[in-house]
Amino acid sequence: MRIACVDGDGIGPELMASAREVLAAAAALDGWDVEFGFESGGAGTYLEAGEPLAAGAVERFRGEYDAVLKGPVGLPEVRKADGTEAGVLGGVLRNGLDTYANVRPVRLLPGIRDGADPIDYVIVRENTEGLYLSRGSGVRNERAASDQLLMTRVGVERIVRFAFETARARSGAPKDGVSRVTCVDKSNVLRSFAFFRDIFDEIAAEHPDVEADHRYTDAAAHDLVADPGHFDVLVTENFVGDMLSDLGAATAGGLGMCPSGNIGDDAAYFEPVHGSAPSIAGQDKANPTSQLLTAAMLLDHAGVTGTARRITGAVESAYADGAVRLNPDGTPTCGTRGVTEAVLSRL
Repeated sequence: MRIACVDGDGIGPELMASAREVLAAAAALDGWDVEFGFESGGAGTYLEAGEPLAAGAVERFRGEYDAVLKGPVGLPEVRKADGTEAGVLGGVLRNGLDTYANVRPVRLLPGIRDGADPIDYVIVRENTEGLYLSRGSGVRNERAASDQLLMTRVGVERIVRFAFETARARSGAPKDGVSRVTCVDKSNVLRSFAFFRDIFDEIAAEHPDVEADHRYTDAAAHDLVADPGHFDVLVTENFVGDMLSDLGAATAGGLGMCPSGNIGDDAAYFEPVHGSAPSIAGQDKANPTSQLLTAAMLLDHAGVTGTARRITGAVESAYADGAVRLNPDGTPTCGTRGVTEAVLSRL
């Protein structure tokens, strides 16, 4: 398998080094070869080349690699003239590869919060339209600014269908075992979200084996904290999904615990949910768990399920037996290297 690696900025290179080491070791144990190719992307690339991704990288991702693994990118101080960050790749890759489904699992691993209710759900976030479609296209002067939220029937239908198929492949919500898709919207306020909900209900009728559920965005934020065991799969618009997935991560040990995949019909790439955390870069403080679980997601999507389970199991074991513990700020007490070694020894 040939995997494209975008190391990114800040803590990105440290996390990606950890992931490559674990991937190579797990592949060797399972008797297959992995080759890593390197592509430049992020704020550093923007400063050097005036663009956040190396020229031709999107085409190479499609034609020269079997999979794409990306580290966190962007630096707060590297911005465009309009004030937005210049080193981020969401608009470049998600729209360029048409990876319309941002899949963000939130799961509480053993040893993180002993005695807490189980948490195991997936946020399926629409990735190519919604409010973020206005990226780079909003209008602004010194007195006002406006960004437009756009949803299309095609866009909503395909993300809702993806969510229902995701629920069918899972074992249900941890609280009651029910396969359930929760539509999260603000249909009580905005016509675009009412449009989203109407289409959700149409698609739900085609999936009678999966329970259709509804939450307004603010209620969902409350219930993801108060009653997380109720949720199995949530589906929502781009911006809302971005917010709720960070909230969910806080209940499961922090952003450093959460992987994600960006998946389309004929392309995909995988990355942790968090940013580049430049304040702790190079200090052996970053938690590589998100990047390791992201690598496992990549393998699972590629059909290398045995090696994916090997990596996930090693991560779970490292937390369950106390080899890896977290500080209150989510950094691992044993450091980036300590987490990597703990996982390697448990593969």
